[in-house]
Amino acid sequence: MVEVIKHSGERSQFSIDKLKSSLRKSGADEALVAEIANNVRDELYQGISTKEIYNRAFALLKKKKRGYASKYKLKKAIYELGPTGFPFEKFVAAILFYSGYEVRIGQFLQGKCVTHEVDVVAHNNGIYVVAECKFHSDEGRNCNVKIPLYIHSRYRDILNFYGDENNGDKPNEGWVVTNTRFTEDAIKYGTCVGLYLLSWDYPKNNGIKDRIDRLGLYPVTVSTLLSKREKQFLLSRDVVLCKQLIDDHFYLDHLGVSDNRKVRILEEINILCQNH
Repeated sequence: MVEVIKHSGERSQFSIDKLKSSLRKSGADEALVAEIANNVRDELYQGISTKEIYNRAFALLKKKKRGYASKYKLKKAIYELGPTGFPFEKFVAAILFYSGYEVRIGQFLQGKCVTHEVDVVAHNNGIYVVAECKFHSDEGRNCNVKIPLYIHSRYRDILNFYGDENNGDKPNEGWVVTNTRFTEDAIKYGTCVGLYLLSWDYPKNNGIKDRIDRLGLYPVTVSTLLSKREKQFLLSRDVVLCKQLIDDHFYLDHLGVSDNRKVRILEEINILCQNH
């Protein structure tokens, strides 16, 4: 029984089933999953961090198949959208856009008391979403109850500006979106006051991870071939998704990427986005 240390500092027992489950989600077949899980298990020691376990599994997967490795590092890739959080807002907007919404970023909405700058505003068939994004660059930090409390007060002020009007100009859904997880109290409060909460794994089967996999909306930061500098360049040009890079691969020419490397990068992201 090996004890591992999580990002939060908590200790728990190592679970080979959890490791295998995460590897399966990358698309790896059962033989490869078993091979990597057994290798990682053989290298464990008491007090090993979950980060070390992840890094070792990722390295082994990368040796076998880069496309699987890219998918496996999805959670880490979301953290790489930082540190400012603005690329994360663009990413959330992209998820809504590819889900059928008309989307705008950084809009100013009048409240009854003050004007509010809203991260993402989205419309779709009578649904008017006002979404606030909370990005954490620290993997150990969760979104506590203070966040939905604060966002709910802003949302209420915007609604109060319209009074009892019930027209298309009045928002009807307030969202709180985070790249980490919500605490139990945050979920209780958000649900109680009618906010829509979206995190890495919440709601169940419809969290950020599920939406990415379902729609093929992988961020460019998921690439194992692009350097950190190259990823930052693409993000600065509003190229947030691998899907965008497939359509606008001239950005790779701006980066001075060689033809051979360009082919490999496009192969990698095409594997991720295939069937979508």
